[in-house]
Amino acid sequence: MRQLRLAKDVMDRDWAESELDLGAVAARAGYSRYHFLRVFKEAYGETPGQYLTHRRIERAEEMLRSADLSVTEICNLVGFSSLGTFSARFKARTGLTPSEYRVRHVGRGAALIPGCYAMLWAGGFPTATLKKRRAARPAYGDEQEAISASTSSDRSAES
Repeated sequence: MRQLRLAKDVMDRDWAESELDLGAVAARAGYSRYHFLRVFKEAYGETPGQYLTHRRIERAEEMLRSADLSVTEICNLVGFSSLGTFSARFKARTGLTPSEYRVRHVGRGAALIPGCYAMLWAGGFPTATLKKRRAARPAYGDEQEAISASTSSDRSAES
């Protein structure tokens, strides 16, 4: 059960990553794809794909209510690569298209957050350069370890 919770945490944390798929999550849990699918559904009542889609739709609902972004931008930000699939899944879950949802729910509270701020908060659209930069940087707190490791290797090379 611990591995399933770890896999579920991965989906909750990385829901916006379009590369997040069954194979990646199953590997994180230490299961084969199909065994993971069966065990996850037995434990949580839905498949990992359904769970991930629900998380993404929930985030899209929040963005439609609060951010001044187009439906296409929101579709990409929440991890869908196809606007048609996003719209169909959104409507199946909420009973409304994303545009209808926005019309019905906007205006019931605070003003919409400008799209530029929402994009900045969400990290913008991933690009090849951005992915390379993210992969190249050490994690927070690892900088000191990297510096001390390189310094000690330099010292041993001098000896």
